[in-house]
Amino acid sequence: MHSGTAPRLTPKGMATRRRIVEGAAEEIRERGAAGTTLDDIRARTGTSKSQIFHYFPGGKEELLLAVAAREAERVLEDQEPHLGDLTTWAAWQAWRDAVVRRYEQQGVNCPLGVLITELGRTTPAAQALTGQLIGQWQSALRTGIRHMQDSGEVDRGLDADRTAATLVAAVQGGVTILMSTGAIGHLEAALDTTLTLLRTGGVPAARPGPLHP
Repeated sequence: MHSGTAPRLTPKGMATRRRIVEGAAEEIRERGAAGTTLDDIRARTGTSKSQIFHYFPGGKEELLLAVAAREAERVLEDQEPHLGDLTTWAAWQAWRDAVVRRYEQQGVNCPLGVLITELGRTTPAAQALTGQLIGQWQSALRTGIRHMQDSGEVDRGLDADRTAATLVAAVQGGVTILMSTGAIGHLEAALDTTLTLLRTGGVPAARPGPLHP
C-alpha cells in the first residue's frame, strides 16, 4: 500500500523519500498533524525544503497522504505474523491479543485517523487509502475464516466475507470509542464477542450485495 512515488527514483532517492515519510510520521505522532510543519519535518530528517518539494511536489498535503499510507501499512504489520496465519484458534487468539495491545499502547492518539481527518475523509485520495486498508484487512481475515472452515473448525454455513467484515467493524468501532474515552474495554468486548460467534456459528448468513471493496 502506498500513495505513489516520484518516477524513476534512484535507490538513494527512494531512501531519502522514505526517510522524509518516516520522519514526518514521527513528528505527527508527537505533535499531531495540525501542529507539524514542513520546517519541523525538514529539521528532523536533515533535508532541505527543495528536497521535500522534489519528492512531494504537492507540498504538505501530498506528504501527509504518503504518511497516511505508511501508517495504514503499520496497522496491518502490527498484526503480523498472526494475521497472515489464522489457521488455529490459538492463532486467532494471538491475533486478537496483538490488536488489543496495539491500540492499548496507542491510546487516544490514532495517527492514521488524525491524518485521514486532516486530508478530508471525502476526498478521493483519502477514500481510496481507507478502502485499500479495509480491503486488505478483510481479505486476510476472510482467508483465515475459510481455512478454519476447510479444517472443520468453523461452520461452513457462515459467509466468510460477511464474518470478516464484522470483525473489521468490531475493531474499528472499539477503536472509535477508545479514541473518545480512553477505555479499551469496548474493543476487547467487541472482539471477544465476535470471535465467540465465529466459534459457535452465530454470525448471520450473507445478505444481497458484496461487503468487500
